[in-house]
Amino acid sequence: MRISSLALLLPIALAACTGTMSTPGPAAPAAPEPPAPPAAPAAPEIAAELPRFHWRLQEATTADGTRIEALFARADKPVQLDFDKDRLAVSNTCNRMGGSYAIAGGTLTVGRMASTMMACADAKLMALDGEVGKRLEGALSLALVAGETPQLTLGNTVGDRLVFAGTPTAATRYGGPGERMFLEVAAQTKPCSHPLIPDMQCLQVRELAYDDHGLKVGTPGAFGNFYDSIDGYTHEPGVRNVLRVQRYTRKDVPADASKYAYVLDMVVESDASATP
Repeated sequence: MRISSLALLLPIALAACTGTMSTPGPAAPAAPEPPAPPAAPAAPEIAAELPRFHWRLQEATTADGTRIEALFARADKPVQLDFDKDRLAVSNTCNRMGGSYAIAGGTLTVGRMASTMMACADAKLMALDGEVGKRLEGALSLALVAGETPQLTLGNTVGDRLVFAGTPTAATRYGGPGERMFLEVAAQTKPCSHPLIPDMQCLQVRELAYDDHGLKVGTPGAFGNFYDSIDGYTHEPGVRNVLRVQRYTRKDVPADASKYAYVLDMVVESDASATP
């Protein structure tokens, strides 16, 4: 009897297959997934988030990663962006700059920038206005990462990348908008009594009023002791100043503190020839 080679090979093949089979053991535990990065806020959230912070320049690089030194002319005061409704303000440059802006998706579009016309003695500071302006106008890519210190990244069409760190505004810190006031600060301080601060010197302050045209109205009262501080203002003895400030009402007031917080908006008038 002739047995075909196929019939001989079949049992061998089956045996070989049977030898490779094994009983499956318990599955190995899956590796934990890494935490997801913070989700980028949607465009409406970005529009609401930008005005809550002062945005100070932290990094600036070209497309090849080279640091843009021209944007860091003021090491102690980095370029700052402030968003208010549909207006963008740029400060810590030679001149104050500003323009309109709009957000659509991941794009920030900044309109033509206008600025004051003050000259600065420092050539690098004088050139800073142009360096900032040419990198902010037009359509910019926008990315916002939330966190304890939020980060705003802007990119232009030639590959420049500007990274800003967010610091809460006074309105964010105090939970609401402030009340605008004008305070005249006399040239000299005077001794004043404070239970916790011996030999305290108080600013001499009185409130001023202006009409819609910027003209002073009414008769200001007498100067009096000002026991609070004005955030952003450093008094120089012998110099009289008129300040525009925002006054905020504190929500949690310490027992030894004022219910108000004052933040400097701008110095309206300054007179170094004032007499005490």
